[in-house]
Amino acid sequence: MELPTSHRSIETRHLRYFVVAAEFGSFRQAGGATGINESAISRRIRDLEDRIGASLFNRRSTGVSLTVAGHKFLPEARRILRNIDRSVSEIASVGRVEVGQLRIGIFSSMASGFLAELLRQYDLIHKNVQVEFIEGNPDEHIAAVRQLRIDVAFLTGTRNWRGCETMPLWSERVFGVLPEGHKLAGKHNLLWQDLDRETFMVSEVAPGPEIHDFLVQRLANLGHHPNIETQAVGRDNLLSLVATGRALTIVSEATVAAQFPGIAYRPIVGEILPFSAIWSHRNDNPALRRLLSMARNLSASILPSVFIILSLPL
Repeated sequence: MELPTSHRSIETRHLRYFVVAAEFGSFRQAGGATGINESAISRRIRDLEDRIGASLFNRRSTGVSLTVAGHKFLPEARRILRNIDRSVSEIASVGRVEVGQLRIGIFSSMASGFLAELLRQYDLIHKNVQVEFIEGNPDEHIAAVRQLRIDVAFLTGTRNWRGCETMPLWSERVFGVLPEGHKLAGKHNLLWQDLDRETFMVSEVAPGPEIHDFLVQRLANLGHHPNIETQAVGRDNLLSLVATGRALTIVSEATVAAQFPGIAYRPIVGEILPFSAIWSHRNDNPALRRLLSMARNLSASILPSVFIILSLPL
C-alpha cells in the first residue's frame, strides 16, 4: 500500500498500536500489552485513521474488530514494522561491529609481530567483519585512504599526510637476508660496512622500490652506488632466490618468522623502522574505529617491552 504524500507523517508507534489492537481485538488489552493507557491507544489509532482517511476498526462495547480497510491495511502495517525492525537490527549490528567490512592497506609482512597479533585479536572478537587486505606502495595507499577506497594503511615512518590522521604504533628492526653459506652468515649482527660491496636484490612490486631507495640511502654514504638488481617476483620468491646465492636482500623484523631453507637472517645494527596507521578523518566506519582502538591499546601494552629490547646490546 503506497501512502500519498500528505500521509507521510504517520509514525511507527501508530502502526504498532494498530497491529497490537488488531491482534487483541481490544484497545484496553492492547494498552496492557504495550504499557500505554487505553485512552492513549484509542487516540493514536484515531490519529492514524484520520491520516489515512479510512476507519480501521468497528468499535463496540465488547471490543473492536477490523473494518474492510483495516483487514487490507493490517498485513501492510506488519510488513512495514518488520522491515523497520530488521533495518534497525542490522544497523545496530554494524554499530557494534558484529558485521561490516574493513579494507586494510599493508606494507609490512604479516608473518609475525605487531600487525599479525593485532589482526589475530581483531578476528577473534569480530569474526563476522569481512577483512580485505591490499598490498601496494605508500603513495597508492594514501590516495586510496583519502578517497575512502581503503579504511586504513599500515606504513613505515611517522610522516603526517595531508588530509589523513596518523598514529605511530610499533617499530621493527631491519635484517639482512643472506645465503646460509655466505661469509657474513657467521656474524651475529651486521654493519653497513659489512654490506658495502655486496649485490642486492629487490622486488619490482611493493615494498621493493622502497627497499631499493633505503639501500641506496644507506650504502651511498659509504662511498659508492650499491649494486641492486630488480626481480619481477614477490617477497617469498625473492627470499628463495637469495638461498641460491645470487644476491642479498633486506627485510623488516616481522618477515623473520617466515622460514625459508638456505637463508639466514642477521640484524643490521642501529636500524629501526617505525610503523604507523594512516586513515581519513572523514571515515566513519565503526569496524575501523574498533580496529584503531585495539591497535592503540596493543601499542601501549608492548611499548615498555620494546624499550627493554632496544636497550639490550645487539
